[in-house]
Amino acid sequence: MNSSNYRVRRATLDDLTQLTALWNAMQFPTEDLGKRITEFQVVESIDGKVLGGIGLQIAARQGRVHSETFADFSLADQMRPLLWERIQAVARNHGLLRLWTQEKAPFWSHCGLLPADAEAMQKAPALWMGEKTGWLTLKLRDDIEAVISLDKEFALFMESEKQQTARAFQQARFLKLIATLVALAVLALVLAGAFLVLKKNPQLLRH
Repeated sequence: MNSSNYRVRRATLDDLTQLTALWNAMQFPTEDLGKRITEFQVVESIDGKVLGGIGLQIAARQGRVHSETFADFSLADQMRPLLWERIQAVARNHGLLRLWTQEKAPFWSHCGLLPADAEAMQKAPALWMGEKTGWLTLKLRDDIEAVISLDKEFALFMESEKQQTARAFQQARFLKLIATLVALAVLALVLAGAFLVLKKNPQLLRH
């Protein structure tokens, strides 16, 4: 069976019965997952049978890939790439910054998800961090809001520097004006003194 025999789409309530059977086979918490069925993307056959599915839970602009299940795991290698393509499309549509998973299949590592380091774990939504180990993660994009915030901070810093520079130039101009006035005052005093001396001693002009 090739990929053209599969259709990937978002799960609906009509898929609940079939998905519940798959979740029960994997011993997943079916009641909880059933309430979140619209998180799931499913693969169905050309006759409408659900052959597999995987969830994408979204929180804080990040996505958690979870609860992977297939009716026949021998066909998983054919269906996973289709689900992964769908997950990436949903992530783009929601503007997600990062993906996370605890799925164990090697496929997810081959997709670029790597073991989460301490720095990445600090950015993980608290909703998922009850389980601390086994996380793989993939950064999809920079946090544009954080970048914009940094840009704004830098712009404010530059504006502050401009204002300080302007104040410094203003103070320098003021001091220069004071120095000029003082110099003119001193010159005026010198000239006035010289005038008085010459007035009192006109004979000095004859020497």
